Amino acid sequence: MNDTQAEENPLSQDFDLRSLLNFAFPMIVMMLFMGLYTTVDTIFVARFSGTNALSALNIVCPVINLIIGFGTMLAAGGSAIVARKMGAGESVRVSQDFTLLIGAGALLGVVIAVFGAIFIDRMIWALGASGILFPYCREYLFILLLFTPASVTQVLFQNLIVAAGRPGIGMALGVGAGAANILFDYIFMVLLQMGIKGAAFGTGIGYLIAAVAGILFFSVGNSSLHFRKPVMDLSVLAGSCANGFSEMVSQGASALTTFLFNRIMMKLLGEDGVAAITIIIYTQFLLTTLYIGFSMGAAPIISYNYGKRDNTRLKKVFFICMRFMILISIVIFGTAYIFGSPLVCFFSEKGTSVYEIARKGFLIFPFSFLFCGLNIFTSAAFTALSNGKLSAVLSFLRTFGLITLLLLMLPEFMGVTGVWLTVPAAEFFTMIVALVFLYQNKGCVQSDQG
Repeated sequence: MNDTQAEENPLSQDFDLRSLLNFAFPMIVMMLFMGLYTTVDTIFVARFSGTNALSALNIVCPVINLIIGFGTMLAAGGSAIVARKMGAGESVRVSQDFTLLIGAGALLGVVIAVFGAIFIDRMIWALGASGILFPYCREYLFILLLFTPASVTQVLFQNLIVAAGRPGIGMALGVGAGAANILFDYIFMVLLQMGIKGAAFGTGIGYLIAAVAGILFFSVGNSSLHFRKPVMDLSVLAGSCANGFSEMVSQGASALTTFLFNRIMMKLLGEDGVAAITIIIYTQFLLTTLYIGFSMGAAPIISYNYGKRDNTRLKKVFFICMRFMILISIVIFGTAYIFGSPLVCFFSEKGTSVYEIARKGFLIFPFSFLFCGLNIFTSAAFTALSNGKLSAVLSFLRTFGLITLLLLMLPEFMGVTGVWLTVPAAEFFTMIVALVFLYQNKGCVQSDQG
């Protein structure tokens, strides 16, 4: 690639740690802000609608996980295909495939919204809502379902803007949508006192803003990707779903494990237990966004060099990422362990039952952050290398297989302490498997196309 091409596509540069962090920084900030505004959304619910409304958020969370999972599956798998074809110089076909992915995502969102609205009552009861929590669950979920097409397409845009080599735009899009979410939460919940319905409208409008901004960017922006009449190539959609299936596995598994956490905590401690596990789950999401953002930012670089068959740069980027993940995992663990109690205070006042339950959880749960960073990056790297099988195995183990097994075993012998130990233990054993996979598949950081 000549100098002109290198200037046109930032993915083609020779990355070191500093330049890689600079490239991934917008995606990291965007994910951190997404985690922040999601957490703030939860805090608004806890403070202005009560802990029963907070519990209701976690009851319907599995449905939201599945919606995001479908979008992320298309986005992560499609981004890898798009970046690889960009590296191979297929400029026209890249835009056609991009448009096909966006259209498929929007249509999928409509289908989910329609069927979700029809079966909403059955879903909520099946998810384990009590009579007290049911009205909160229904109000929140019905409104969010209306915004499902925007939710799915904004996930696609966030990933594909990075693949287009414009992570800064992606950051601005995510931060702007998140700021709007927080603003509308305040308007709807505090000023207009709409309760949990206000939280749902705030979140939905945030999705809509991000989706509309993505459409505008790819319609009029100066980007290597833009809307073009698509070719109905089912192999692109099938390949995107297959390659991004690990992300769907991750979200689907999160849905099921959240359901199990809710059921067990409801059995052990009632609605307060569900509220406490909600605090832990949303705080975990906030703190793991750094891992996720960095992995999403680095993935297009890995895919690009894989498609370009540049083995030297591929290896270099991969090992820079691994070293960074080890360092940042230690930092996040320390932060979570030291500041766990202050984080809980944002959701529930000191001295309350919910606060005491969650505070005890934060003495154990943060150990998961020592291991999950490497697991998240390794899974994302295998996806970027079009090795969806290994990525899916790792996602399955850390988000479902091991968690389900341990969650069904540990609480039986250790009560609530067993609930808090489940995720750290699952991440630790998954890390061992990830290291074995990396050792046995050293060729994964080399292009096998030449």
